[in-house]
Amino acid sequence: MDLLESEKVKGNRLAGKVAFITGGTRGIGRVIAIMMAQQGAKVAFTGRSDAGYEVEERLREVGGTGMFIRANNKSEADLAAAVKQAADALGPISILVNNAIASDDVGSGGDSQVDKLETSVLDEIMHGALYGTIWASKHIIPYMRQVGCGSIINISASSSVGAIPERPSYAASKGAINSLTRQMAFAYGKENIRTNTIIVGFINTRSANFERMLGTPHIKEAFEKLVLVPQLGEPADIANGAIYLASNESKYVTGSQIFIEGGALCHQAQPILIMNKGD
Repeated sequence: MDLLESEKVKGNRLAGKVAFITGGTRGIGRVIAIMMAQQGAKVAFTGRSDAGYEVEERLREVGGTGMFIRANNKSEADLAAAVKQAADALGPISILVNNAIASDDVGSGGDSQVDKLETSVLDEIMHGALYGTIWASKHIIPYMRQVGCGSIINISASSSVGAIPERPSYAASKGAINSLTRQMAFAYGKENIRTNTIIVGFINTRSANFERMLGTPHIKEAFEKLVLVPQLGEPADIANGAIYLASNESKYVTGSQIFIEGGALCHQAQPILIMNKGD
């Protein structure tokens, strides 16, 4: 498979840094791992499938250094072991991207409405997103203290600030991550450990589900009306934001929410009203 254009840009913005990315085997996490490696970081990334070995190969193809570690974001033991393995192999970690979510649980249909929500679904989604974010941060912050600096980048979602249908658990988990980001920025800022959130909008990850939605004319039209730019986002847009937050360019940025969502959240979803002068 040919490399995407976004996977060919080399640089040294993250030279000398070690990055740990949860959920790096596909979609946004995959591209963040590849592009951070291109910028000079040594990259460890987690996931639950053999797709991680293909991503590992991509890191080598672009001249990067990295490793896939099989780990479940719903397990603190898994994350603690993965963090130690990464640090032992690559050195102390100074970049953490909390990207993993319980995607199978979110897309299962169980996350429907509060009055129909099974506690088991809520638990699974919260463990995969919120708890996993806390656990990965908990075990990596001591390494950031060793280095004397760190950047924690939490991947949130537009549904954390603007509701979408039938996703109460997912929206609640991401809203909690937004609040957690501020708490961690306050707690660790004086140690030169910064924490920020990227609010992600509709991103064409080229997954089968997303391609199916874009193949449905009225759904595609709704997406296009929602965003204010002439195209939908792609994973590289989020990766570029993560690289900025991971680099020294953002040394004065912490506790922030960076919106990368094509302007979808800056307006109300309503018909365009044409007002006559004098009305």
